[in-house]
Amino acid sequence: MSTPRDDEGIREIGRTTVRSGRKFDFEVVKVQMPTGRTIEVDLVRHGGAAVILPILDDGKGRHVVFVRNHRYSIARPLLEIPAGTLEKGEDPIVCAGRELIEETGYRADRVAPLVEFFPSPGMSDERMFTFVATGLTHVGQDLEEDESIEVEIVPAAEALAMASDGRLEDGKSILAILLAARLGFL
Repeated sequence: MSTPRDDEGIREIGRTTVRSGRKFDFEVVKVQMPTGRTIEVDLVRHGGAAVILPILDDGKGRHVVFVRNHRYSIARPLLEIPAGTLEKGEDPIVCAGRELIEETGYRADRVAPLVEFFPSPGMSDERMFTFVATGLTHVGQDLEEDESIEVEIVPAAEALAMASDGRLEDGKSILAILLAARLGFL
């Protein structure tokens, strides 16, 4: 027996790009609902992002390499794990390695997939490809012109506590840390 799909009876009538941005586009999609009613839905079209959980093992224990990044949307810095937008046609694992160096100054010997997810499917088609990076060597940050990022290294146990008690507010960071701990990476 098949389960009915959520989109049965919903028909797209048209779509208009309202603004094309540097990293994503804004669209208005006109949709006809099963009732016959027509609605407009505002969407962000995004090419996807790579998220990296950098785990630094200094011989005394594991640590998470965080970045403190100013986020204009909330008008303040936010502690999070590194991430970056995929270039058109770029493999997510390649993006992960590039962003890791750019934002943290570390290169990884190993980058392994952790999870893929939609962070805000109610408003965007962005897919985040999350990786665990290990075997880190410091090579120096290579920030882009518009980036002002500080690196913070936190013991793994403390990072896990922060993800669990609300001190971390970034969803992708919380998800990656909790899942990595469950799978034995931390």
